[in-house]
Amino acid sequence: MRITVLVLLLALGGCATAPHSINNVCSVFDQRDGWITDWYSDAKQAQQAYGVPVPVLMATVRKESGFKARARPARKWILGIIPWKRPSSAYGFSQALDGTWDRYKRETGHWAAKRNNFGDAIDFVGWYHRKSYERNGIPLNDAYDLYLAYYFGHAGYARGDWRSNAAIRNYAAATQKMANQYAAQLRSCGR
Repeated sequence: MRITVLVLLLALGGCATAPHSINNVCSVFDQRDGWITDWYSDAKQAQQAYGVPVPVLMATVRKESGFKARARPARKWILGIIPWKRPSSAYGFSQALDGTWDRYKRETGHWAAKRNNFGDAIDFVGWYHRKSYERNGIPLNDAYDLYLAYYFGHAGYARGDWRSNAAIRNYAAATQKMANQYAAQLRSCGR
């Protein structure tokens, strides 16, 4: 009995930490392929549900949270010593904002979804990218523009808010590069 509990606690503890080698999607999937969680299956389900390729989904999560379940934006500090508010309500693997997450749950009926659950978060990313396709005509394999819409929101993307923000355009380019790299890696590891 004690051994079973110890194994379960160790396995659950491993789920709470970010995988190692996050720049290699095959390695990420290998590290999270078990009886408690199977990230590859979760990503494939999101791909099937929304039509967004697995490499685009995974590159978005990689860029947003580094695959950290409880990621949050850094707090602001007053006088460098007093912790203050966070700049947004972004949280979890997908860094979804409170209001957008609530809308996702309402529209999909996934009322129990949690932002720190990988399966729920990757489904959210697929859902959001699908909305970007429907509202802004962004191809589902275009990680660059999908990331811009993800960051600025659908209306902000349509207005072109991203045009004056070189830093976010660089993030979007890095996301596209990561998606391309992940696609090549997936082909090489037979997934």
